[in-house]
Amino acid sequence: MRFMMLMIPKGYESAAPGTVPDADAVSAMMKYNKQLQDAGVLLALDGLHPPSMGARVTFSRGKPTVIDGPFAEAKEVLGGYWMIQAASREEAIEWAKRCPAGDNETIEIRQVQEMSDFPEDVQRAASGFDAMKS
Repeated sequence: MRFMMLMIPKGYESAAPGTVPDADAVSAMMKYNKQLQDAGVLLALDGLHPPSMGARVTFSRGKPTVIDGPFAEAKEVLGGYWMIQAASREEAIEWAKRCPAGDNETIEIRQVQEMSDFPEDVQRAASGFDAMKS
């Protein structure tokens, strides 16, 4: 099973453009990332620039509207993610618990939907799109 571990750092929603973590935090995180890699569970990972450098596209009646960051209504935003392969939700939780996160950080764990999770009609509707195959 694939799981996405989403890093949610408190206060990042109002971080200035170009905000980056300090070298000690990055060093600790790289050790953790190496553990994930050495265990063979790491599929992908990335950090994200603050929302002040982003945009949101919302839709109303089929019409897109672009809102530049920062986003005043945001209470929590993503700072980065890991995609891991784990045998169970419990194993993914154990990996998240090992993260050297700070007092102001939360990791949300979400299982990725696999095509086999969907009923046959949904699988047929998505057939032919190779990126959806798992």
